[in-house]
Amino acid sequence: MMKIVHSYWAYLVLAVLIITVVNAIVGLIKKKEFSNKDLRLGLFTLIFSHIQLLIGLGWYFSSPYYKALKANGSEVMGDAATRLLAIEHPIMMIAATIFITIGWSKHKKKTEDHKKFKTFVIFYGIGLLLMLSKIPWNQWPTA
Repeated sequence: MMKIVHSYWAYLVLAVLIITVVNAIVGLIKKKEFSNKDLRLGLFTLIFSHIQLLIGLGWYFSSPYYKALKANGSEVMGDAATRLLAIEHPIMMIAATIFITIGWSKHKKKTEDHKKFKTFVIFYGIGLLLMLSKIPWNQWPTA
C-alpha cells in the first residue's frame, strides 16, 4: 500500500515542483513582484516533497530492495536496475528534498523580489533535475 501511495504522490510532487520552478522563471524574467501566491507555491512544494520523502523512507525500509542490500550489497551493486531502486533513487530524492529545503530557507532571507525568484529557480530547479534524473520511469503507474 505504501508503495502505491508513494508512486501516486510522486505525480503531485512533480507537478507542483514543475509549476513552482516555471512560475519562478516567469517571475524572474518578467520582474514580477513576489506575492503571497508565489510564497504559497514554494511552501506547498516544500511540504509535498517532505511528505513524499517520509512516505518513501517508510516504503524503502520495508522494501525488498533494502532487504537485498542488507543481505548482499555487492550483488545489488552489480545489477543496475536493483542498484537504481536500492541506492541511487533514494539518495537522489533525499538530495533533491535537501535542495528544495535550502531554497525555501534561503528565499526567506532575501529582501528583493528578483532574488527570491532566483533562489527558487536555482534550488528548486536543482531539486527538480535531481528528481527527474533518478525516477524509475518503467515502474511508475500510468493509470
